[in-house]
Amino acid sequence: MAGTFKKFSKEDVSNLSQVKSSVARGIRAAICETYPYLEETDIIETLIPKKESVYTGKCGHVTLCVMNNTVLFFQERDGPWLPTLRILHQYPEMMKRLRTDKGAIKFVLSGANIMCPGLTHPDAVIHDEV
Repeated sequence: MAGTFKKFSKEDVSNLSQVKSSVARGIRAAICETYPYLEETDIIETLIPKKESVYTGKCGHVTLCVMNNTVLFFQERDGPWLPTLRILHQYPEMMKRLRTDKGAIKFVLSGANIMCPGLTHPDAVIHDEV
């Protein structure tokens, strides 16, 4: 787990290259599908403008989405595109918020899964914390 948060430099990123516009549109569409708030508020235009060059790089099994020498999103294998903490702190409304019990915080920060006992019905929902 300690190696997960190691610092990396440009030398650790291999195959940093500009992607075709069709690939950039695909990345942008996948991000908008996962985080509709970015498209609804036009923040996606600020983060990944249509006319700007998008670069991707590999860092092991992780693909990085880079704009203007800044990593914006990352994807592990073929999983969803996830925002970096910098983007998440800049736009915290892009993801749903959930409140946890005060006693669970140290376990969640250590990587524990959050389970919701009582949500057994397929149509059950967790209400977004406002």
